[in-house]
Amino acid sequence: MIQLPKPGLYRTTQPYPGLEDALPAPALVYVGQRPDDGLPFVVRPGQNFRNEWYWTEPTITLRSPTWAKTLVALPAEGFYTLPADFAPAENIRWPRNAIVQLGYNARGQGIVFLAERHANEERNVLSFSERGASVDDEFLRRLVRAPVLSVRPTPTPGDAPEPGPG
Repeated sequence: MIQLPKPGLYRTTQPYPGLEDALPAPALVYVGQRPDDGLPFVVRPGQNFRNEWYWTEPTITLRSPTWAKTLVALPAEGFYTLPADFAPAENIRWPRNAIVQLGYNARGQGIVFLAERHANEERNVLSFSERGASVDDEFLRRLVRAPVLSVRPTPTPGDAPEPGPG
């Protein structure tokens, strides 16, 4: 049986043979499985909103197990805590266990966005900047998952569905 990657985020290390422009290297990709026929597919990110990628067409059927073996698995986007103090720039230090949002650039490099609580905000919420700090793969893999519940408003009849990852 051919071993293909599990669904999730990956970074390409080599262009996809014959589709070098569509799937270059390095690039952030999502590997998934079609619900209708079970075929694995790969897709590049389409739009970034609130530091999260949303995936769109076209998807490309993943038919090259050799190429699939060159993919680097990446942790899921979402919320984490820092495993150690982090100094993203001179005279800036984020403390260990600070809450961060993990995202990626289009090349598949990890970016963390520090959680901030704004004194003038009336609601008890955390905010995340649109500008983050790059992290290397070693630090990226040491982040500690911090599950945060996503609450969506109850739709009313006639509301358009919200875009979602996919």
